[in-house]
Amino acid sequence: MAEKSSGGWWKWILTGALIVAAAVGGYFYYRHRHTAPLNFNTAIIERGELTATVTATGTLNPVVNVTVGSQVSGRISKLNVDFNSVVKSNQVIAEIDPSTYQAAVEQAAADLANAKANLELQQINAKRSGELFANKLISESDNDTAVANLHEADAMLKIKQASLDNAMVNLGYCKILSPVDGVVISRAVDLGQTVASSFSTPTLFQIANDLTKMQIDSNVAEADVGGVRDGQSVDFLVDAYPTRTFHGEVTQVRNSPITVNNVVTYDTVISVTNSDYKLKPGMTANVSIIVAQREEVLKISNAALRFRPPDNAVVLTNQVGGVILTNDVAAGQSPRKSKGGRGVRTVYVLAGDQKAPQLKPMQIKTGITDGIFTEVTEGLQDGDKVVSGVAQNDTPSTAAASNPFGGGGFPRR
Repeated sequence: MAEKSSGGWWKWILTGALIVAAAVGGYFYYRHRHTAPLNFNTAIIERGELTATVTATGTLNPVVNVTVGSQVSGRISKLNVDFNSVVKSNQVIAEIDPSTYQAAVEQAAADLANAKANLELQQINAKRSGELFANKLISESDNDTAVANLHEADAMLKIKQASLDNAMVNLGYCKILSPVDGVVISRAVDLGQTVASSFSTPTLFQIANDLTKMQIDSNVAEADVGGVRDGQSVDFLVDAYPTRTFHGEVTQVRNSPITVNNVVTYDTVISVTNSDYKLKPGMTANVSIIVAQREEVLKISNAALRFRPPDNAVVLTNQVGGVILTNDVAAGQSPRKSKGGRGVRTVYVLAGDQKAPQLKPMQIKTGITDGIFTEVTEGLQDGDKVVSGVAQNDTPSTAAASNPFGGGGFPRR
């Protein structure tokens, strides 16, 4: 019995010690929390220019890029142009050995001559047969055969004429002509190389019509394409000239979607003037499409829009303009659509003195953003200071304020 009673007393003593320790810890935590105020970083509301952009990447291409091929097979016997050669329309830029096709023309011409001779013979036979049939010297069947032979010879003449025309066309295809004025940007054949066009037309040259006028085929994400329209200004950079900003203009937003790894983009065509020939086909362009631009508007730092009061901060009220804010709004997020709609945010301004700073929520309406600043259309004035974050320092009070085990223990006023 004595041992049992002694064990019970030890339990009571241990329990009492834990209660005293908890009380002392709570007292010091409460004291640190209320005697060590938080320091806040602030941002000043000021006026300035604000530009909203949509970023994308694309490839520079000539506006008119013609692929030149060959309709006949054979060995390249002449090359009249090279890379970067300036060509004119209908200029001979290459030739295929015409020997085989010249022989085909001569054979077709001989067949045509034979067909003409046969036609002349059948015409004479048909005339003679008609005279004999008129004098009842041959049967009607023989006369019909002579007339049919005449018609067959006439048809054969047309067939041989078509064969000759086809052979002449193929002979003409041995000379590769430039379809447009421009510059050769690609040459895929060499002298003596054999070109085979049995199944598909081979690519021999690529000719850009005018390199002073180029276009960027950029891929704009589906989330951003709604703000892109024809005529908007574009700034872009290329890796070859990192310090120079080039300019262009949106000329077309194509409706055909491009899906890669479940990411949907739309081809946006941007016209570019390349009068100094600095830009070359195939360059990668980092594009910024200017979708909106404002001058002398109130700007707020996006850090202030993202700010959420810490648990130990003192927030004066949960009402703004007579509207009861939700917990999300008090935490720096957008209010519910039924109360404020889109573009309504909550920011915080400092109230009280430096020893006991207090946060006062303000409901504002926002406009465009450039990713760093956002336009304020209602709710703040020029020169107002809004809280953008908690100042970091090494004092014990700050450490206590950021204690992860002490949040939410005491209600806000």
